Amino acid sequence: MRSRVRGSSEHSASPGNKADRAFRHASVAAGAGLLLMSALAGFAKFVALDGLVAKGDPVQTAANITESAGLFRFGVACVFVVIALDVVVAWGLYRVFSPAGKNLSMLSAAFRLVYTAVFMVAIGQLLRGLRLLGDDDYLAVFGAEQLHALALLEVTAFNDLWMAGLGLFGLHLILVGYLAYRSGYVPRLLGVLLVVAGLGYVIDSFGVMLSQSAWTDVASYTFIGEFLLALWLVIWGSRLTISESQPHEDPVATTR
Repeated sequence: MRSRVRGSSEHSASPGNKADRAFRHASVAAGAGLLLMSALAGFAKFVALDGLVAKGDPVQTAANITESAGLFRFGVACVFVVIALDVVVAWGLYRVFSPAGKNLSMLSAAFRLVYTAVFMVAIGQLLRGLRLLGDDDYLAVFGAEQLHALALLEVTAFNDLWMAGLGLFGLHLILVGYLAYRSGYVPRLLGVLLVVAGLGYVIDSFGVMLSQSAWTDVASYTFIGEFLLALWLVIWGSRLTISESQPHEDPVATTR
């Protein structure tokens, strides 16, 4: 089946086309989800979580989390919202890039959803760390130093699980980048930048697992493709339409 993605100049010709509307809604939902996720994840990671952790100092970390328990919990809640948005984005990107390759688009969505599941498990580590700093009676069997060390260990485990999952997220981005590059309706440079971003996450994931010393995040320098994709989806993706013609032909995508 031949699929064609057209620019907004042809939108007026079929304003009621359900496929067109679904395509545009998926694009906007994915782009808006990505932008909102960036804000929430940035706040949760750098302010509510990392901002309260004193690296290598369990006593100070415990004091910071206890004194700012509300902020810590809000950070955890933000991470949960990010996970929910990840599911929305996975659906939106699958819909947007299906014309460029339905099977690869589905595989890409699967990688993102598995990453989301890993991320969800990681949240449990944060909640467990917070519980260790609570006043439950059964915690009396542990000394204060033990509880502080265990709480810091749980927060560290969250970061480790997240970094491990980011390898799957990187594979998702690599596939999205390839689909964008071959699509014909997404700038090829954006596809290249997405592949670079995905490779950055994969390198970071294996770097953390294989390195015996502290690892410097490569993705901190390669993430630009994700942000540009979000902008493209919201600004240009909402102007595209998709139509079907001439069955039994290979999928292609064009833009005008």
